[in-house]
Amino acid sequence: MGTHNGGAEVTDAISKLDLDLFLPGTLPGTLPGTLPGTLPLAREARAPHCGGGDDDPKGPTHEPLEGDDVELEDKPISATPRRYKVIFHNDDYTTMEFVVEVLKRFFHKTDTEAAHIMLTVHKSGAAVAGVYTRDVAETKKAEVMDCARENGMPLLLTTEPE
Repeated sequence: MGTHNGGAEVTDAISKLDLDLFLPGTLPGTLPGTLPGTLPLAREARAPHCGGGDDDPKGPTHEPLEGDDVELEDKPISATPRRYKVIFHNDDYTTMEFVVEVLKRFFHKTDTEAAHIMLTVHKSGAAVAGVYTRDVAETKKAEVMDCARENGMPLLLTTEPE
């Protein structure tokens, strides 16, 4: 490899440049804090919003741009939905066979599970058939009670929070 004096020429060229020309806002014809050909952004310093008071800002003064610092509100992490028990209540007229069939059909219980729940209702006066979100629990309750009425049974179901 041959040597040449190219490195010295580059160093001389850089030393002759005014490096301030490369800093934003220092080029002739630009405003401080801007790049050539751009305008400064209107920025408003705001304290974090803590609620209350008439002097609360009604919103940002500009749309946030890439690189802007923006204030984000923390959303609470949604809690798991409250669950509701569907409870069968004992009566003197609804047959045990009907209760078992309803438990199998609407609550997807096996024969053994349905018989166990039915016997618990019979002996204790009430038993939980399942635990669901509120909408599902209310829907199952309504479907079973409609079916019971269609079959002439006074079966009573209730829902309550777990």
